[in-house]
Amino acid sequence: MGRRTGRRPGKQDTQQAILNAARQAFAERGYDGASIRQIAGSAGVDPGLVHHYFGSKQELFLAVLRPPVEPDAIIARAFEGGVDGLGERLADTFLSVWEDPSNGPAFEALLRSALANAMSASLLREFFATQIVRRLMTRLTTHVDPAEIPLRASLAASQLFGLAVIRYVLKFEPLASTPRATVVATAGPNLQRYFTGDLGGPARP
Repeated sequence: MGRRTGRRPGKQDTQQAILNAARQAFAERGYDGASIRQIAGSAGVDPGLVHHYFGSKQELFLAVLRPPVEPDAIIARAFEGGVDGLGERLADTFLSVWEDPSNGPAFEALLRSALANAMSASLLREFFATQIVRRLMTRLTTHVDPAEIPLRASLAASQLFGLAVIRYVLKFEPLASTPRATVVATAGPNLQRYFTGDLGGPARP
């Protein structure tokens, strides 16, 4: 048997094989549990080829999930004015992504897929945990107990994704046609409490 060279016929076929293997690995083992070497082995290529096409593991993960916006951009915009007003800025940023014609359809497709497919749901949870919560933790640790941050972030996610489903996917009225500024002013204080306020009981990591 000849030595495996690590290449498959055709660039597109090779990239797709890597993406398929990565999607399976991230969904089954999570972001931290999956490795480039394992993904390369499943795809039948050399690890160096994965790095060649996709760069780092984080870049490969984002290529699998294809979020419509960069996580760094969302967090940076939300924290532009510090912690005060974080809830309203995050709500406005999140809703503006949905209402942007170049991003909204992709965001809706991502959410619909997660609601209908267990693998897609697992990938979206990993995206939230590793790309959003970890970024929040680095910015909130001086304001709240670090052990509370995953719960606080999950509560914020329940507000944001619940709002997205009702407003943009199911299109419940009058919320669906309420001006964004009104929705932000209403939801923002709730998000702010989730991030920095009293949770009303013992928090669990």
